[in-house]
Amino acid sequence: MIKQLVIKNYTLIDKLEIQFFEGFSVMTGETGAGKSIIIGALSLILGKRADLQSLKNKSEKCVVEGFFVTEKSKLESFFVENDLDFDAENTILRREILPSGKSRAFINDTPVSLVQLRELADKVVDIHSQNSTTLLQSASFQLNVLDNFSGNTEILGSYRKLFEEYTRLRVKLGKLVAAEKVSEIEQDFYKFQYDELDKAALKTGEQDEIEEELKILNNAGEIKTRLAATLNLIEGEYGLSSVFKNILAEIKPLKNISRELSQIYARIESNSLEFDDIANDLIKIEDSVEVNPERENELNERINLIYHLQQKHRVSEIDGLTKVKEEYLLKIEQHQSLENEIASTGSKLKNIKSEIEALANELSVRRQNAISELEARLKEKVFWLGMPDAEVKLNLHHSTELNDSGADKVTFLFNANKGGELQEMAKVASGGELSRLMLAVKSQIAAKNLISSIIFDEIDSGISGEIAGKMASIMQTLASEIQVISITHLPQIAARGMHHYLVAKESHENSTSTSVKLLTEEERVVEIAKMLSDSNVSNSALQTARVLMKN
Repeated sequence: MIKQLVIKNYTLIDKLEIQFFEGFSVMTGETGAGKSIIIGALSLILGKRADLQSLKNKSEKCVVEGFFVTEKSKLESFFVENDLDFDAENTILRREILPSGKSRAFINDTPVSLVQLRELADKVVDIHSQNSTTLLQSASFQLNVLDNFSGNTEILGSYRKLFEEYTRLRVKLGKLVAAEKVSEIEQDFYKFQYDELDKAALKTGEQDEIEEELKILNNAGEIKTRLAATLNLIEGEYGLSSVFKNILAEIKPLKNISRELSQIYARIESNSLEFDDIANDLIKIEDSVEVNPERENELNERINLIYHLQQKHRVSEIDGLTKVKEEYLLKIEQHQSLENEIASTGSKLKNIKSEIEALANELSVRRQNAISELEARLKEKVFWLGMPDAEVKLNLHHSTELNDSGADKVTFLFNANKGGELQEMAKVASGGELSRLMLAVKSQIAAKNLISSIIFDEIDSGISGEIAGKMASIMQTLASEIQVISITHLPQIAARGMHHYLVAKESHENSTSTSVKLLTEEERVVEIAKMLSDSNVSNSALQTARVLMKN
């Protein structure tokens, strides 16, 4: 239940603190006094949209705080799931609107999103306004009413978590299948490219080796001719070897005469030996070189393949082709991985679908089992509210298509007149009938203790006399289980309240403000008497007010 509401800098309110109590409270005041302003401020901490125009002083922020007593068993899981501090005796919801237009929300001084704020607020307080009767015409609201009455909240919560995961997996599977189709089209191309590179069996350094060997094969004839001529110049009859031998023979007798001659002899001898080694190496090279057209053709085919692959894949080295091959292999493996992920996701989807179908069936059974009792209770309430011939019937339709509420759709049928045809409530119920139907519905939902506070904002519009008194009785009975606050213009309802708040508009020299006062017993008598007559309260009006309050 709500214990206190603190409002600062909101519309006509500078600062206002209202203490609330258990049981049945009423709030009255002249039209335009500011009752709707208080509801508007309360709506902010329940997650409704903020409006910069709501700031009374545009240079200061607006702050609305609500202090609530909550039930641990119902709300602790919310605080655990959202990593929030929990205090059942003092849960604080706060909303701030900054002059910049930015809005901030807090739960127990921890910043939260509006979604989180709204989720918690929906569990603790319900504001029912005159315009809310249109909700009764909504198919989703009608199903929600049946679920609340059936006690399906916990099961429905479990179902919706699974359905959210089911929906996520369906979207994921759809994307995977689409990606697989695209990948499937490309797989033949990837496999061809990979197989071509794999068949080539390229090796690092191979290109340089082939290019070098081809140079030798391409010039084999010239190499052999020139090497033969060179060897003849070294080893021929008048070649360098013979020349060196003759020179050494002439210098040898002189090498011991002086140090310089000895060094010269050694140098000539060294060069002679070097040329002998060169001749031996040239002989080996000349012997190894052969004219081999077949080998030349083989290597030309190989190097042309390498050049072709390099040009095709726009790389200049064999290592680049190796990298391209690895990339094609990765794409082929990714396709296989995609197939595996599709299979895994499909399996998970199948398992979750089985779970949600089981929960959906359980919801359907519980809904069907609760319909007769809900119909009877609603009929009883509307009978008591002045519609003795009214019929209320709920039709439950089962579908094979799952949605976030299961596989059912419920239709509320209504007829206010004896012998009349039952039709959809949205088509046949008048405004006054919808107000009474909504009160009947709300009383059944609240009776299940699904919320701790309910606020009726002029739900009695268009109602008077005996029916007003009966509406007050329903609210009074409801208040024995949860906190009920009713904003009303009817004395029959105001008189039933345990606590009576008067909302008034006060004019100052340069401004106007809204005030709220908790009335004493005698002040209540006077206020209800005014509601029965006018500002000039007569003794008979006072007497009637006392009778109403006593009753």
